[in-house]
Amino acid sequence: MYAIVDIETTGGKFNEEGITEIAIYRHDGYQIVDQFISLVNPERPIQAFVVSLTGINNSMLRQAPKFYEVAKRIVEITQDAVLVAHNAQFDYRVLRTEFDRLGYDFERKTLCTVELSKKLLPGHASYSLGKLVRALGIPISDRHRAQGDALATVKLFQMLMDRDIEKSIVQSSIRIDPKKQIEPKLLELIEQAPSEIGVYYLRNSEGKLIYIGKSKNIKKRLNQHFTGQDRKSKKLQLETADVQVERTGNELIALLKESEEIKLHKPLYNRSLRRSLFRYQLTHFTDEQGYINLKVEPSDRRKKSITTFTTFAQAKSVLFKITDQHGLCQKLNSLYQSKEACFLYSLEQCRGACIGEETPDEYNQRVREFIAKNQYQSSDLLIIDKGRHLEERSCILIEKGAFKGFGYYSLNFQIQNPEVLKSIIRPMQDNRDAQHIIQSYLRRHKVLKVLNLND
Repeated sequence: MYAIVDIETTGGKFNEEGITEIAIYRHDGYQIVDQFISLVNPERPIQAFVVSLTGINNSMLRQAPKFYEVAKRIVEITQDAVLVAHNAQFDYRVLRTEFDRLGYDFERKTLCTVELSKKLLPGHASYSLGKLVRALGIPISDRHRAQGDALATVKLFQMLMDRDIEKSIVQSSIRIDPKKQIEPKLLELIEQAPSEIGVYYLRNSEGKLIYIGKSKNIKKRLNQHFTGQDRKSKKLQLETADVQVERTGNELIALLKESEEIKLHKPLYNRSLRRSLFRYQLTHFTDEQGYINLKVEPSDRRKKSITTFTTFAQAKSVLFKITDQHGLCQKLNSLYQSKEACFLYSLEQCRGACIGEETPDEYNQRVREFIAKNQYQSSDLLIIDKGRHLEERSCILIEKGAFKGFGYYSLNFQIQNPEVLKSIIRPMQDNRDAQHIIQSYLRRHKVLKVLNLND
């Protein structure tokens, strides 16, 4: 029995792709006896070049089932069957990676129609699916879509089976993938890791820290490290002897812990977080007409910033949103170059500060409201979010704009007094990277509550 499969993915880094579409035809060697075709929500964005190639975009997949919702059907239709694909190594690796993320060991024999075609149909200029089936007169529709490519592979496979009269070449080409074998010691480390959010520490046989990371799912992330084929992954596979884990309950604390620990310990295989996390900042100044202007500029520690950004594109995108949400002027915020009114004025979305129709006092009131809400240089704040279990909450303390640390408290005690909350804070270093992490996280994510202690 054979399961002929084609998979479309998001693209991206090796072993970090997500499946966007899958088609499987169960074949008894003579005809199709079952089939499964579905879009899949990969829970991650699709690379732009893949959208152009396949026509599958993010909006098409929002309502599609997630992989765990179709996993049982995939197991059933491929049970006791040889997995057949054109470049089987790719499809099988992606499938196994998805199942690994679910903690399920998906193992099938494989048969590659590229390899089989080279043996049974020698002499072709190209063995890519599109060019090969055209050369053989096999019709193909919906190229680079799972159903179309899988059906073309079915017809190609039938032709190859007919060529191999004694079926000896087909049988000799069946493989049990030997490439994705995890060493027992690494497999044990993965099995011991929690499928929870937190920070993890990889140590070598001498107990030395070689890598620190954070993940929303530590087990899944370790699996990616220990099955990856990139240079860093291979070094971690070779050198890791022990893994330590600290659950954090939420991503913000994990990000802060990761940043501080990497700067403190400087592990061998952590490079990026040793450097500053942000390169641009949002500042403000008052122009000659008395209007407060917002401006994106390169990071400068000598200047007081409202918030910070990793890239210029990110900063500009956020400033467009700020301008729109608060009814500000694109021209004053250096987003629209003109000697006349800004573009939003023509749409009646700007009140005319750019041409003096709105007074500086009226305009600046909205700018100050935005700055007061987003700049915490002089603020005393408690950021309340999820804890490590359902009956716990986490809190992050900021005093006079300085990050002080984090702690946890039980819901059973219903702590209302901020002074009591401060007493459970675990001290951490305040630096501009920590402030950047907090500001950018609050800008992009929701937390349970932000308490202003000055109120």
